[in-house]
Parts: sequence; structure tokens; C-alpha cells
Amino acid sequence: MLSVLLNISVVVFSVASMLSVGLGSTTRDLLRKLRSPHRVARALIANFVLVPLLAYAIGLLLALEAPFRTGLMLLGMAAGAPFVIKLTEVAGRDIGAAGTLLVLLLPVTVFYLPIVAPWILPGVSIRISAIGIPLLLSMLLPLIVGIIAKAWLPRTSQRLQPIMGPIATVALILLVILTFILNLPDIVTLFGTGAILASGLLIAGAFAVGYLLGEDRAVMGLGTAQRNIAAATIIATQSIDNPGTLAMVVVASLIGMAILFPIAWHLEKSADARVWDLYDPKLTGGG
Repeated sequence: MLSVLLNISVVVFSVASMLSVGLGSTTRDLLRKLRSPHRVARALIANFVLVPLLAYAIGLLLALEAPFRTGLMLLGMAAGAPFVIKLTEVAGRDIGAAGTLLVLLLPVTVFYLPIVAPWILPGVSIRISAIGIPLLLSMLLPLIVGIIAKAWLPRTSQRLQPIMGPIATVALILLVILTFILNLPDIVTLFGTGAILASGLLIAGAFAVGYLLGEDRAVMGLGTAQRNIAAATIIATQSIDNPGTLAMVVVASLIGMAILFPIAWHLEKSADARVWDLYDPKLTGGG
């Protein structure tokens, strides 16, 4: 029953998050930033070159066992996750920019993983449909539906969008609690293996990579650090017969939340501080 609730919460969170973006955006809004070749190139290099290299280096540095190293590499190669919408909202940044990043990263992940993963992880066979169909139905399709609804039913969209945020928040809380409860035995077995430290280093390092390369630094940092747990989980369960790999992916998802939400809150506070400074009489000449 808990597993069923977890699956439902994952779907509800993804759909509500992407619907929220679609209901508040237009196609022009989402695609506008993709017209910049430099912006697109930086996002692709950060997520599909530098972060996988970082995962590989961490695995070697900590001498991880093969199943954990495989899980870490899957995370390093899988980009674009709806969690970045909630993180961006918490950080008080442009949710449309996060949606644009997802529009770029999700399709690339669908084609990138089946091509690159078997080359880096011998013996792993991945079908594009195995990754593409779940991501399409739970992420891209709700985004498209939201955009269409905003264009054709603007009043209905205005009423629905504020509801999507609370729904996504409740689903996220339920998702985190259930993930922790259902995977507690596997989490315990990872203590002392270096897997938990490796996950933390990957998330923190990926945020630094995205932050340094991005024009929208906060959004790019959060979007790069939040790896696509759904895609990594699909591969770990369908293509790799080792519980250690799946445990690594699950633990990394929990550690990612534990690291990235405080970062998002800090970014939100720093943004508030900059806005407050604009109205500080000492900085505005007493005006």
C-alpha cells in the first residue's frame, strides 16, 4: 500500500509541477531563452559533460563498489527533473526559466542515456521508449496541456494555477516521507560505504557547476544539481539487476533534497536582502 501511495505521489507531484509551469507560461516564454546558443551550450555542457565527469571522478576518488559507482554514474548522466520547479519557487526565482531548462534537458536525457550509458556501463541495455514514455506522460505532456489551456482557457488557467502549487507541495512531502520509510533498510546498509558522501559531493558539485556556468545562476545551479531521479530509477530497476545501484539512486534523491532545499531558502533570503537594499535610505541617498 505504501508503495502504491509513493507511486501516486510521484505522479501527482510531477504532473502538478509541470501543469503549474504550463498554466503560467506561453510557448514564447519557454522558448525565448533557448534562442541563445551560448545559454543552451552552457546548459548542455554542464549537465551532460561536466556532471558525468564529476560523478566518474567521485566514484574513483572514494573507491566506491561497482553497484554504487554505477548508480552514481546514472545520476550524473540523467538531467532534468520537475523538482527544480519547487526549488526555484522556494528560491523566489523565475519559474519560467526553470521550465525552459526542463524543456531543454528532458528530451536530451531521453536520447542521451540509451546512447551513452551502455558505452560507459558495459552490459547495460536501455530502450529509448522505457525512459521516454514515462517522462513524456508525467512531465512534458502536462506542460503542453497547461500551455494550451492558458492560450484557450485563460480564465480557467488563472483559477487553476494557484491550486497546483499546494498540490505539488503536499505530494512532495508525502513522497519524501514514503521514500525514506520504504527504503530505510537499504539506506542503513549504505553507511560506511562512501555512497552517502559520494551523493552529497555530486549534488553540491553539480550545483557549483551550474551556478558558475549559468546566466540565471540560481536556476541553473538548482536545475543542474537536481538530477533526474525518475530516469535513473527506471534504468536501475529495468536494466541493472543489483539492489545496490537502486539504493544509491534512492539515497541520492533524499540527500539531494536535504542539500538543495536549504540552498534554495538561502537564495530566497539573499534575493530578499538585495530587494531590501534598494530601499535602504543609506544606499539611496536618503530617498
